[in-house]
Amino acid sequence: MPNVISPDGSIRQDNWVVVPRPAEGESLDIPADQPALIPADLWLAGYEHFTGRQDIGVWFDSHDEPEILNGHVNELPVIAVNFPKFSDGRGYSIGRLLRERFGYVNELRAIGDVLLDQLQFMKRCGFDAYVLRADKDINKAARCLNFFSQGYQAATDTDMPLFRRRAS
Repeated sequence: MPNVISPDGSIRQDNWVVVPRPAEGESLDIPADQPALIPADLWLAGYEHFTGRQDIGVWFDSHDEPEILNGHVNELPVIAVNFPKFSDGRGYSIGRLLRERFGYVNELRAIGDVLLDQLQFMKRCGFDAYVLRADKDINKAARCLNFFSQGYQAATDTDMPLFRRRAS
């Protein structure tokens, strides 16, 4: 099992398994013995079956639109956003939309090609759990999450830019 990094930089065991999108004609294979993250559109398609289950969360790919879960986001214990490669920034936008526009309050997790130097920026966009790429040193995560003491612009972690905070 991989480990997950919490917002304070602590490391905990990750019990959630990411269920890949099934090939065309195949059915979704959800493990019975552990919590699972399934594609968001498939969760919505099976809403009657999945609603209220605290062992089922969803994941978004970088090209998915978070609007599909409008009105349902806080029914989910975990939402993960896949970063397919480090240079794909669409996941940051998905994180901010889920937090700011749709009011998501539960765990927002970054998965995929997650690197240490991205953690601070993901945190500012509303992510509060991170699964690093397997070849990265998870023990350096706490330092990377708090590398900058202040951010210049407003984000999910502060609603005022630095120049307004200094003026007050």
